[in-house]
Amino acid sequence: MALNLSQKQVVVTELAEVASKAHSLVAAEYAGTTVSQMTAMRKKARETGVFLKVVKNTLATRAVAGTEFESSKDALVGPLLYAFSMEDPGAAGRLIKEFAKGNDKLQAKVVSIGGKTFPGSHVEVLASLPTREQALAMLARVLAEPATMFARAVKAVADKQGGGEAAPEAVAETA
Repeated sequence: MALNLSQKQVVVTELAEVASKAHSLVAAEYAGTTVSQMTAMRKKARETGVFLKVVKNTLATRAVAGTEFESSKDALVGPLLYAFSMEDPGAAGRLIKEFAKGNDKLQAKVVSIGGKTFPGSHVEVLASLPTREQALAMLARVLAEPATMFARAVKAVADKQGGGEAAPEAVAETA
């Protein structure tokens, strides 16, 4: 079904708003994907904070103009599915990677993050980015490590002084 001008403007406005807030974009070829596969992917996308949409490339190009995804507009050719990560930068990459395992017709074509565009093969890199919770846990470990090392050093000194060897004051008294 063809869209009239006002419907196209609504689609571009909606997509532009999403693109302005998104962390990353994965555009994937989806030709040959079944309706049930697309339905399952849309359900998973909603659960993981990914905005998933199939739109004409001309509308997508207009929508990403002025956003950090503008650099990818020349690569947006062919029938594409657009996946924008709204909460977690790697979410769209993980979604496309997961569904591409069971569907060889679904192939990432463009990956865009931080104002840079990469080929679809970079979906693996995007998918490997940690989630917010994983990143916070890694940060907590890094921040806790110096304190842990200090505590181990203090314990080692205390063990050395308290175990079999005489303390320096005791050695001075016996001399």
